[in-house]
Formats: sequence, structure tokens, C-alpha cells
Amino acid sequence: MANRQEKTATGRVLHDPLKDKLRPMFPIDLSKCRTIDELVRAMGNTAFTGRQIGDAADVLETMARDKDCFVVMTLSGALTVAKMGFIFCDLIESGLVKAVVSTGALMAHGLVEATGHSHFRYDPSKMDDKTLFEAGYNRVYDSLEPEVNLDHVEEVMDDVLSNWDAQEVACSWKIHRKIGETLHQQGAGRGILKSAYEHNVPVFVPAFSDSELGIDFALQKIARQRENKPLLRFDPFEDFEKFAETMLATKRMGLFTVGGGVPRNWSQQFGVYAELLARRGYKKIPLKRYNYGVRICPEPVHWGGLSGSTYTEAVSWGKFVPPEEGGKFAEVFDDATVALPLVAGAVLDRIGYFKREK
Repeated sequence: MANRQEKTATGRVLHDPLKDKLRPMFPIDLSKCRTIDELVRAMGNTAFTGRQIGDAADVLETMARDKDCFVVMTLSGALTVAKMGFIFCDLIESGLVKAVVSTGALMAHGLVEATGHSHFRYDPSKMDDKTLFEAGYNRVYDSLEPEVNLDHVEEVMDDVLSNWDAQEVACSWKIHRKIGETLHQQGAGRGILKSAYEHNVPVFVPAFSDSELGIDFALQKIARQRENKPLLRFDPFEDFEKFAETMLATKRMGLFTVGGGVPRNWSQQFGVYAELLARRGYKKIPLKRYNYGVRICPEPVHWGGLSGSTYTEAVSWGKFVPPEEGGKFAEVFDDATVALPLVAGAVLDRIGYFKREK
């Protein structure tokens, strides 16, 4: 009787969810979850943010297994201070991520880690912010970046820029590649720039001047002026053109966004640029839009900013392939320090990364 689709007294027709091919949900059985992947798969069969994490892992796995997909990872926030750096190294070293677009601060703090220096927990009972400043401790929410760490970063940058050929125009991906090469040659510890260099992954920082490394570049200019040396030229469009050239050569594209901000927008606007190249008569090319997207960011959409905008909104700009045409997207509205280890850990497990010899 329950399976018969007949009108009830109120005029409703009660459907059978299995015949409608609805996907059932299941309670998490922790006794059966022995790996990150098993936990994330179980979360995907629940609700709310847990389901978002499970769905995100599924889409990121699809990207990873699509041999024709070029995956760009965009990063913002103080995620290297928050100790997410080794996860980024894993994503690069596994071959999943082919290019990185980031904030400059994240790269600077990661360089601190790669050169063997530490960040520290902030204890508000010991020092207030005025005292922290006087003691040379820069606070990032609940963590501290000692000013002496950034002096070590300047030493690395000074070594790189002092040996830079003044005839070569500088840009962020070239500078980060050179830093990665220096770390590799010095035998430094794990770090995102070292891993990126060793796996030929370009690292772009569109807002390069808004960072410690950008400040160091500015200081290098003053030093060169004092010594009557030729000044270095920095052209951000070298980054733009390198990224566009790289993406135009791809068959399919995927975007793995952690946070939002400039890195996300800069990466996504490639679709707009490619469309304008064709529509305004510069090149004869088909539409180039991202086929996949996974986003981890707690920013809500109703503030109106790019960080919180949905992938469906980006479809209207020509940045992503719509789901009706095969686009696959997942969005996790959560703190990256919670969601990222779960999503990345599950996918790296699925593709066998942890079983490889390192």
C-alpha cells in the first residue's frame, strides 16, 4: 500500500524515495572508521558541514584522477602560521596540484617554517598586544610570529635578489621559484616553495607588494640605490601572462580554493580573460572555463564579497562550466584548519600517496 502512488485525502501523491532515486543517509559508525578516508566517506553520508566535507573529497578525487585536468590551488589566510604547510607540500608532491596562487604573507610565513624557525602559541594571560609589539612578537589571532623570524626571511630574499640579473624582469613566480631553488640547494626542511621548485609547480602571488617578501623587494631597491647598482624591475603582468599561457594549454581545469580573496579572484578571472580574447578578436579560441571547483571557506554569500560567492554565481561570469554541461563543484563552509586536513587527507589516501616511498 505504501508504494502505491495514489492521491491522499489532501491531494498529495506520496512518492517512494527509492523509486525517485534519492540517496539515503547513514549514521557514522566510528568503530568502522580506521582511516581519514573512511571517516570522510562516512561524513559524506550525513548532513550539514559533514556532508559538505564528504562531497568536497569526492570532487577533489575526480580532479586528481582526471589525467587531463590541470589543478590550481589558491590559498589565503595565515595557513602556514596555522601549520597547514605540510598539507600543501603533500598536495604538490603527490602531483595533484600543478600551480599555486597565494597571498604573499602565506608564502613568507611558510618560508619561516622551511628555514627551521618556529611559530608559537599566543597566551593572552602573559602579554597584551602593546607588550607583544615591544617584545617583537607579531600576533596572528592565537599564534605568534617573532619579528626575528622575518629577519631570517629577509636574509633569504637578500641572497636571492642580490644575485638577480638586473636585465631580467622580476615577477612573483620567478622570485618564488628562485627561493625554492635556494632552499633545495641548502637542504632546507620541507616547505611549500621548496616542494614547488622540486616538482616544477609555479607559485603566483598577485598582490606581491602586500607581503613581507614585497617589503623586502622594496628594501632591496633602496640598498641598490645607495650602492649605485642597477635597479630591479618588477612587472606583475609577467605573472598574469605566464598563468594565462599555462592555462590556455590545458585540456580541462580544476580549482581547489582554500580561503578566498585576491588569489581566488585572480585565478577565476582567467575564464573572463580567455572569453575576451575571443570575443574582442585577439585570438580564435573556444571558451576556457574551470571544469571542477572545490572551495573551503567560511565566508557567507550574503556579505556580497568574492570570498563568499558561490560557484554558480561564477558560472554567470563565464568562469566555470555549468553543472548542466558537466561542471562538478563542492563548497565547504568551514574553518580550513578543520576541513582541509580531512578533505586533503582522504583524497591523498584514495590515490595511494601515503603508500609511496618518499
